[in-house]
Amino acid sequence: MNRQPVRVRLAQIDAPEKRQAFGTRSRQALAELVFRQSVRVAETGRDRYGRVIGTVYLGNVDVNAQMVREGMAWVYRQYAKDRGLYELERQAQASRRGLWVDPEPVPPWEYRRSKREHATTRD
Repeated sequence: MNRQPVRVRLAQIDAPEKRQAFGTRSRQALAELVFRQSVRVAETGRDRYGRVIGTVYLGNVDVNAQMVREGMAWVYRQYAKDRGLYELERQAQASRRGLWVDPEPVPPWEYRRSKREHATTRD
């Protein structure tokens, strides 16, 4: 059993970027769940940076789903296959949990795209 720290890209979800609204809070929420905890990762692949992509479990808790449930991440529509995540997101939005307190939150993929477009127009 490998007990080494590993950076994992949480599968099927996308959290706010560090400088984006709720970015810091989202990272804190994840840390509160898993920091210095022994977790299990159901690996689904690797991203282009070599990071493990997977679902993280703390005991029986699906951490990826928990982040969506708490309103700390979006369902990553481009990659999500678990239909239950969409229902968790809808419930978080309806309850105005986490990032959903903002009436018009910007999904991280749109935030990243706008930053890239802004950077290329400045060059």
